[in-house]
Amino acid sequence: MLIKTRGIVLSYIKYRETSIIARVYTERLGVQSYVVNGVRKAKPPGRIALFQPLTQLELVAYTSRTGGLTRLSEFRCAEPYRNLPYDVQKSSVALVLSEILSHTVKEEEENEPLFQFLHDSLLAFDQQESGTENFTLTFLLQLAHYLGFGAERGEEITTQVAFAATLHTNQSGGPAVLRLQEFDHYFDELLRDPAHAAVPNGRIRRELLAVLIRYYQLHVEHLGEVRSLAILSEVLAE
Repeated sequence: MLIKTRGIVLSYIKYRETSIIARVYTERLGVQSYVVNGVRKAKPPGRIALFQPLTQLELVAYTSRTGGLTRLSEFRCAEPYRNLPYDVQKSSVALVLSEILSHTVKEEEENEPLFQFLHDSLLAFDQQESGTENFTLTFLLQLAHYLGFGAERGEEITTQVAFAATLHTNQSGGPAVLRLQEFDHYFDELLRDPAHAAVPNGRIRRELLAVLIRYYQLHVEHLGEVRSLAILSEVLAE
């Protein structure tokens, strides 16, 4: 059976000599893995570019009642990005977000609000010409709500991270906990009015992201280390 759906590429791995297995978050079927034949051939050129992280596609896909790998009958770029693939900073953010999404979005079922959030957020990020420094933070704060562990106040985030750190080190608070509490008002601003949130510099931005990633690790089983996170050092620079 064939089904037509929009999809957002999460990742792919090489498969045999010229093919790939692409992991795609689809509008109608949730997360799916597809064998895509021949996209690594020299001709026609450029087809592998359609499966770069967070590319938005229109798909005609085979479905299976038993699940597992299926194949794509047709695919094309649904809404081409203008800047994201060519801007080093934006493409670095896309790489990090695709890695996080690959570990956090796992359901093989339709979730229209989540798909629309991803679709709209990524297109807006691509088109935004300035003021994108806090996008990673605001995206992850908003995504957490769709995943079921969104915070209403910054204190919820820092308290949980501090408590986990205390358990891990067998300590009863101290300077590390106090340091986390200094981030409460930044998270409050990002949650309340992300367009006007004031994060003073790249150092604090990196620290906030580290806290937020730790918060995700507390709620998402097997999230582990986000390997591409180091790439954001330039994006979140002073």
